Amino acid sequence: MGQRARAAQSVAEAEDALLSRWPETKLEPSLDRIRLFTQLLGDPQTAAPVIQLTGTNGKTSTARMVETILLTLGLRTGRFTSPHLERMSERIVLDGEPLSDEAFVAAFNEVAPYTHLVDEASDFPLSFFETVVGMAYAAFADAPVDVAVVEVGMGGAWDATSVADAAVAVILPIAVDHAAYLGNTPLEIAREKAGIIKPGSVAVLAEQQPQVHDLLLARAGEVGATVLCEGTDFAVEHRVPAVGGQLLSLRGVRASYDELFLPLYGAHQAQNAAVALATVEAFLGDQPLSAEVVQEAFAAMTSPGRLEIVRRSPTILLDAAHNPHGAEASAAALEDSFAFNPLIGVIGVMSDKDYSGVLAALEPVLAHVICTQNSSPRSMRPADLARVASEIFGEDRVSIADHLVDAIDQAAALAEAGEVFGGPLGAGAVLVTGSVVTVGEARALVRGRRG
Repeated sequence: MGQRARAAQSVAEAEDALLSRWPETKLEPSLDRIRLFTQLLGDPQTAAPVIQLTGTNGKTSTARMVETILLTLGLRTGRFTSPHLERMSERIVLDGEPLSDEAFVAAFNEVAPYTHLVDEASDFPLSFFETVVGMAYAAFADAPVDVAVVEVGMGGAWDATSVADAAVAVILPIAVDHAAYLGNTPLEIAREKAGIIKPGSVAVLAEQQPQVHDLLLARAGEVGATVLCEGTDFAVEHRVPAVGGQLLSLRGVRASYDELFLPLYGAHQAQNAAVALATVEAFLGDQPLSAEVVQEAFAAMTSPGRLEIVRRSPTILLDAAHNPHGAEASAAALEDSFAFNPLIGVIGVMSDKDYSGVLAALEPVLAHVICTQNSSPRSMRPADLARVASEIFGEDRVSIADHLVDAIDQAAALAEAGEVFGGPLGAGAVLVTGSVVTVGEARALVRGRRG
């Protein structure tokens, strides 16, 4: 343990030290270690008010939207999200920018001397995730920020980010994911996620299944939290697809906002935007939001890896959907906002996910799918994924590529030869999806070539 506490001289050394710890997929559900860790760090999680987000999908996009509105208001922000797409430093963001290499190493070195003290005092060592959460809260306190926007890693009550008591607790739609840890039904999962609603907080609830909604309301009542509900207190009043995104009319908590251009695709992103707006209104209390600020913020919103176009001729889209709920939203957005013919899928999934559900959700919008893998040891073998895909798509609509770069090249060739699928020349596109890791690696490959 002593060697791990040595100061890192580079990002690579800091990342190696972090990755030597328990991975994000290995959990011991407790806040004991992170509480001891943050106590040793001087409780940085109390230095600024926290907006915390949980839910099955949409957390990162909504966190980015909340951050953008707060930045447009002139506030200093910290944002913590996970997992990252390309670089570990993307998880810790100050004023809209990921930590630089130098700042990331400094953040690691600030907390490193305390990690072995927690290890020695605990039955289990600090995990990778717990350590990065400590780094984030410490970096936000050092900045210092006016508000921290923090995405839960998994669950809610025992997630390491919950060492902070959030002023605003945001719960996005709950479906089934991480079933081995959280439960097999939305209601079971909601019991864990409801734990981020703390005494005296404001709970902002996206539309939920009725039983889930009732459970969340009961939790808020138990702890004396104020509740704002989608559909009752705020809503998407109208949306229409537009070139490069969509036009929205939103009813906020205190005012309505019309003709907002959001440069993101799909009804799910409109819902995320409504939740983000209500979240900022909840955080500000009685302070009003001007229409000009809201319009400026919405036009500036981004969400990398979420139906993100990274290349033209042929178009290549990246989407990090990795569970059926997310894949269904992506499929609906593709039908809603695009007219690609054919659309060729490149899919690499983790073996512990509901990959058959993801494939089934995407089948109606994909003319052909190429099964591949990412670099993670959790990645499902392409041949195994292809067997499942063949049962859903039919063997003639499924191909295999052992390497992601080859899969993208094959998909691009099929997309350009649109007439093979009955589509007009030049109307085809490629969708890379199935995992955040797959999308992150594809993003680096495609953007690297473009550069």
